[in-house]
Amino acid sequence: MPSSAVTQPPTEMASTPRRPLRRLTLELFGVIALKIVLLMLIWWLLFAPQPKPDTSPQAIAHLLAPTSQTPPAGHP
Repeated sequence: MPSSAVTQPPTEMASTPRRPLRRLTLELFGVIALKIVLLMLIWWLLFAPQPKPDTSPQAIAHLLAPTSQTPPAGHP
């Protein structure tokens, strides 16, 4: 009788080592995915919505054109 009890390992001990590894793997993938999403959100909030400057020739000419100044009323 003692030999039959020794040859059969308990089923609970055979299945327990696989579950923590699966759970750890899922948690690590979850943390990595969360970090990626957080970095993308930070990038989008800080860098993506910056307006691009107007580089058309008309806009450049308007910026570089001299301003028209009216002479003061006391001087001819």
